[in-house]
Amino acid sequence: MFNYKERRKKLYALMEAEGVDLVFLPKHTADLDYLTGTERRVVTFGNVQYTHHWVAGAFLHPKHEPKFVLPRMIVEFDSPNGVDPNTTTVSELDDAHAKFKKVAESFGKVKKIAVSARTWGESIMHIMQIFPDATIVNAEELVNKLRRIKSAEEIEQMTTACHLVDDVLAQVEGRVNIGVTELDLKTEVNFQMNERGSKTESFDTAVWSMGPKNNRDASDRRSSNPIVGGMGVSFDFGSVINGYCADFGRTVFVGDPSGEYEKVYELVMAAQAAGIAAVAPGVPASQVHKATRDVIVEGGYGDWFRHRTGHCIGLDVHEFPFISEEDHTPLEVGMTFTIEPSVFWPGKVGVRVEDVIVVEETGGRKINQHPTALVAN
Repeated sequence: MFNYKERRKKLYALMEAEGVDLVFLPKHTADLDYLTGTERRVVTFGNVQYTHHWVAGAFLHPKHEPKFVLPRMIVEFDSPNGVDPNTTTVSELDDAHAKFKKVAESFGKVKKIAVSARTWGESIMHIMQIFPDATIVNAEELVNKLRRIKSAEEIEQMTTACHLVDDVLAQVEGRVNIGVTELDLKTEVNFQMNERGSKTESFDTAVWSMGPKNNRDASDRRSSNPIVGGMGVSFDFGSVINGYCADFGRTVFVGDPSGEYEKVYELVMAAQAAGIAAVAPGVPASQVHKATRDVIVEGGYGDWFRHRTGHCIGLDVHEFPFISEEDHTPLEVGMTFTIEPSVFWPGKVGVRVEDVIVVEETGGRKINQHPTALVAN
């Protein structure tokens, strides 16, 4: 499906330009998935660790195939697609440092090594012992230059993921009624995603209500409370297809919406439309944020649009760059990111919308297809 050798070839060109001799990427990271196709573990609340967990990862060098070092338990029980033939297995009674060092030193002299920002501190300590004179830099600054631009094949996977969540909300939104609990809706969303082929949730599914009948904030996004009338029920969830994520949101009202709710709802939809209209190759990410935010500020609710407009998305649900005030990264064709304005005013009103956008030569195209018209049950 993906040409991993071609991806690594591009990485090696960047390494040469930056004077980087060697890259180390830990197991179960999107960077290693992107460059080798190594399957990641589905994220759990607590860390799943084995003896010598810190060795788990791969070294990448322009003149060698990737060389993996893995604890025996990962080889035996956590590699459903098998392991690469260039894998050194570290058993529980092995001298892990010696085995790790042997692989690291097989690449010859190393003056600069790039390691993932998600590398265990213990791994970095061992790397520093092996290469005491080497400079250590952040590998994400190299890999992100590749990952931020999605190929047609990647966009195809993300399109499938986005259309899946569209279908899920179409199935679930009619159930948003008085007496149904938020937990019921969250459980149904997750079930429907799994039924449609999502590997897992791209993040913890959230369903929560806000409005004049509670003083709840958007940070309180899970409960088993029954839904009451006169409230907006917000959804925030995403699927995973072949490693690629969706991130999606809508708000469904229960009962007859007030004039203020209707005003805020239309304001949030207009803000998203303005953000999408601002998307074009070369436009700074911060400019898209400003175009989105200005609509809500001018509508009088700026104090309650309290987060960034969006984030890039792909193998990770949150990727760089961000669509935010401080990020001036120029947009490029093939970038994919969310535009997700909201108004969250505890005790008053809560409305959000979120869709994935892809940058094309002609501007921004929304991948999601679920309608944004106000829904009231």
